[in-house]
Amino acid sequence: MRRILFLFSLLLVIQTGVAVAQEKPDVSDRDLTQALTKEMQAALTPMDVIQLLKDGNQRFINDEALERNFLEQVAQTAEGQYPMAAVLGCIDSRVPHEIIFDKGVGDIFSARVAGNFINTDILGSLEFAAAVAGSKVIVVLGHSECGAVKGACDQVELGNLTSTLANIAPAIYSVTDVEGERNSSNKAFVDAVAHENVDITVQNIVDRSPVIRDLVEKGELIVVGAMHNVTSGEVTFFEDNMLTADTL
Repeated sequence: MRRILFLFSLLLVIQTGVAVAQEKPDVSDRDLTQALTKEMQAALTPMDVIQLLKDGNQRFINDEALERNFLEQVAQTAEGQYPMAAVLGCIDSRVPHEIIFDKGVGDIFSARVAGNFINTDILGSLEFAAAVAGSKVIVVLGHSECGAVKGACDQVELGNLTSTLANIAPAIYSVTDVEGERNSSNKAFVDAVAHENVDITVQNIVDRSPVIRDLVEKGELIVVGAMHNVTSGEVTFFEDNMLTADTL
């Protein structure tokens, strides 16, 4: 009798597992013009999301962006949002996150500040995006020809902008291997500072947020830097330096 009960229980477990597997959405079949659902968001891995962002940027630079009904997506997200990623970028008008990644309403959280650095408010916003709303990736997105970086390199002082640009100073001090003037007239120096600023911000996010670090350590979140080229529109991900459960 016990053997029969054991076999019955085992069969029930197997059938339940099969049913769950069958109910799990296949993200490869998702209609990318439709807003993400809770189930679709849950089915995505952090690496899935990075690939979706890459694919979207490739469509953008190929002038093959998907045709979306944004008002339809507004209706689809009216009762809730399940974005795949959060992007921390600069306020630069040439770097609109949803457009360069070919994403729609409800796909990504977007935090923007001149120089794409973090402070307590931005870090709290990213914690909400990842820990509360379920985003799988945080992208720190710098860009070429960044006015904030150039201003910081030139030690520009202008009202509240002075303290804003001071947040980029650590990246300036970290760049020591570029020859020539250490100001905005030296393109190589500006580019190096912009890259370093992204790397520093990526590390700061994990160092200053136990909430985000815990998600990364569990494998539920990846924090990665990237750079947008304002001439070509291309986004390059810094995958060699991304923070994952294996690299912390």
